[in-house]
Amino acid sequence: MPTNILVIGASGQIGTELTLKLRELHGNAAVIASDIREGSEELMSSGPFEIANAMDFDAIEKLVGHYNIEVVYLMAAMLSATGEKVPMKAWALNMDSLFNVLNLAKDKKIKKVFWPSSIAVFGPSTPKEQTPQTTVMEPTTVYGISKQTGERWCSYYHKKYGVDVRSIRYPGIISYKTLPGGGTTDYAVEIFHEAMQNGKYTSFLSEETELPMMFMDDAIKATIDIMDAPSEAIKVRSSYNLSAMSFTPKILAEEVKRHLPEFEMNYEPDFRQDIADTWPSSIDDAEARADWNWSHNFNISELTDAMFTGIKSQLVSK
Repeated sequence: MPTNILVIGASGQIGTELTLKLRELHGNAAVIASDIREGSEELMSSGPFEIANAMDFDAIEKLVGHYNIEVVYLMAAMLSATGEKVPMKAWALNMDSLFNVLNLAKDKKIKKVFWPSSIAVFGPSTPKEQTPQTTVMEPTTVYGISKQTGERWCSYYHKKYGVDVRSIRYPGIISYKTLPGGGTTDYAVEIFHEAMQNGKYTSFLSEETELPMMFMDDAIKATIDIMDAPSEAIKVRSSYNLSAMSFTPKILAEEVKRHLPEFEMNYEPDFRQDIADTWPSSIDDAEARADWNWSHNFNISELTDAMFTGIKSQLVSK
């Protein structure tokens, strides 16, 4: 009998592609997508979809019971830049949704939980170069505060109640399929769309702001790999560091110019610069690589090539 999976927040940037990949692996009927709003045409047509508010415990519990769900991927969240505009709303969404799922697992109504954390858990006092797995964490955004708090609760629920919860700290995620949802690293997606449509882009981060980044395919791979690993291999029950590459807007602009030599890059840092300045420039993810054999496939050149190929195909099909 196949394992039934629920993806909460399936219409978001990561949730959309994660749901499609899980359906490819487990069959369309076995992966239930849910969100507070409908998603892309591909998402909606590929398998079951339910409108549900991640903050509504009764609604989530009902979905779990109706579809005999065993595994939940909780992808619903309000990201860093958006969260700063409505901090209490961001806190409520990010925390209430996590408690809903953790409590269902505590009560043995689901067997396994994935919940993503972020490099936003780190702060200005954190070592910026090769940030270690265990280090000082003093986040400065409500998103980072909620993720740091969530990590502690995940660890607590595992130790206290035996909940099989697994987590990774996502870096900036780059994809052409679904637009980003209000994060501080969104420039690294916007640049490709603007370059191909207008030949220029104005970055909201300064040219030398180095941040950890990852192509979406690697982020999906990591998410599925950690969930497929045997329970005894998961030694970190707060959240694992995860890394693929680090670069600045200036370096990414040079990669874009390989494809579009006339591309023009400008810089007008805004409030997101203050957020980025508190985050690491590179991440040490040795524990993820050792414990559950994490490895990435895309470097910056391969990422750039994939983005141009993907966006071109989208423009042609319109």
